[in-house]
Amino acid sequence: PAYAKNPNVGGAPMYATKTIVENAVKSKDHTTLVAAVKAAGLVDTLQGAGPFTVFAPTNEAFAALPAGTVDTLLKPENKDKLTKVLTAHVVAGKISGAEMIKKAKAMGGKYEMKTVSGDTLTAEVKKGKLYIMDESGGESKVTIADVNQSNGV
Repeated sequence: PAYAKNPNVGGAPMYATKTIVENAVKSKDHTTLVAAVKAAGLVDTLQGAGPFTVFAPTNEAFAALPAGTVDTLLKPENKDKLTKVLTAHVVAGKISGAEMIKKAKAMGGKYEMKTVSGDTLTAEVKKGKLYIMDESGGESKVTIADVNQSNGV
């Protein structure tokens, strides 16, 4: 299918013909995420057929975590915890930002999605912008939506 041209992410072009992992490794804004995906052993999964919707935290998002959090998660003995954290950012299926906004509006302002980890993420529209909330109330604004890839978005 024909898609709108993808935006550049982290200074690199994102190609609809490449997988989520193949594109992510090119983004200078997602080096921590790529290191975490490798440490968790999720590269093969995220290069699989999918489709997946990935809410990809930037280096800035990882840096905002309490000091030492990322280093601790990247240790081999914490692989299970790291896998849980990362799969809490992945939803099975391909859901565009516009689709999330439409579903949220149709459902009284919020749209819940089950992640691969079994957690729930909630999409909410505030002042025309899409936000994603986790179960503990953490909230992030979607800064770049709908980066189409061969196995998801």
